Amino acid sequence: MGIQLEKREVINILEGTNDLSIILAVKKLLTKKKKDWWDDLTDEQKEEIKEGERQIERGEFVEYEEMMKKFR
Repeated sequence: MGIQLEKREVINILEGTNDLSIILAVKKLLTKKKKDWWDDLTDEQKEEIKEGERQIERGEFVEYEEMMKKFR
């Protein structure tokens, strides 16, 4: 089934129901804010990432290929 057909089927089901709990559950599902992975990090993890970004800005990093040469 294509996406348009799936959408139409869901719309038809919703139009045919008078169950408010189902309608509200679908509405909540479709309007739910997407969770950002950043929000799940601890303050310590966030600070480590920020420090890594500062190190990159200062040029304190090694290119991937250079690092891999050491391990090949």
